[in-house]
Amino acid sequence: MLKQNHRAWVEIDLSAIKHNVQQLKRCLSSETDLMAIVKADAYGHGAIAVSQAALEAGATWLGVATIPEGIQLRNAGITAPILILGATNSADEIKAISEHRLQPTICNPKQALIFHEVLSGIQHAIPVHLKFDTGMSRLGIDWREAVDFVKLVHGLPQLAIGSIYSHLATADELDQTIMQQQQQRFEQTIAALKAVGICPPRIHLCNTAAMLTDPKLHYDMVRPGLGIYGLYPAPHLKKYVDLLPAIQVKARITQVKSVVAGTGISYGHSFHAPTDMKIATVAIGYADGIPRGLSNRIAVAVHGKRVAQVGTITMDQTMIDVTHVPEVSVGDVVTMLGGEAGTTADDWAGILGTISWEVLCGFKHRLPRINVEVPELSSAYLL
Repeated sequence: MLKQNHRAWVEIDLSAIKHNVQQLKRCLSSETDLMAIVKADAYGHGAIAVSQAALEAGATWLGVATIPEGIQLRNAGITAPILILGATNSADEIKAISEHRLQPTICNPKQALIFHEVLSGIQHAIPVHLKFDTGMSRLGIDWREAVDFVKLVHGLPQLAIGSIYSHLATADELDQTIMQQQQQRFEQTIAALKAVGICPPRIHLCNTAAMLTDPKLHYDMVRPGLGIYGLYPAPHLKKYVDLLPAIQVKARITQVKSVVAGTGISYGHSFHAPTDMKIATVAIGYADGIPRGLSNRIAVAVHGKRVAQVGTITMDQTMIDVTHVPEVSVGDVVTMLGGEAGTTADDWAGILGTISWEVLCGFKHRLPRINVEVPELSSAYLL
């Protein structure tokens, strides 16, 4: 395989992606669509391969953040509906959306009027998705102004309302007070629209956490992100569904050396050998997405054995303690994350005081994505 020539790479188990989509779909009724969120290169997993796997497993929509992300999927031959979750304002962007059959999010009247003006020469309306701010305070029209906004868009012949949606700020928390408040605002606005004769063709609200927590929030579609990649937005959500992490990060050993007791390892000598040791240098570092803040705080795996990372993680290289792995040699593969390492992005996030989303998105593109698939998983979950 190609990975034999790589110094370091990210390995993606597409059967795990399919398994996770199938598991999430089992939480839904047959009338509810699943939009796979594949923005940020599918959370670092590779957008094209993940999108194809998710669609094969039953997803019907894809969600991305930017127009180039959507164009990348179209150029790969993907024909499923693609929602652009980010804001769009320029004429060139709007023309690209129309040309590539993407579906934009519109957040305010000014944006709607710009779309209408730019698209005035097109013979058919394009579907647009209207976002309400019900409490996230990010993108979207204030829910109290939403009825007038929707009435405006409804009257613009170049725009066809494809859906109305909002986003939840605290769905992963045990206290559901704010989530319930957002739901009430959302439903109140939808009811007000129906009262003036506007019935949205599709409404959606759920991220992974919300779809697992409350089936009443599923509506016409859900938008899971993290769950597709096999991770849970919060520990208390593990009871709802069985997910499999899809990512492993691997690299090769480039040197093995012996050091005597007291030897300092790496920049700043943040680690000193307590005894005579054997140290291996691994060809991966923080420029690849192994955060420097993990220095001296994680275990990795080589030859099926978990070993400690030692010394400060550097830009391109990381040192590990292989004293008790006598068979180790240059060229051997080290699993940095996932698999035999026995760790997930959640574990790294806990050490770093951040979230697993940030860890996953940190693996740089100089690490090739190598896609694998386990036949027994695929056959088990795609029947």
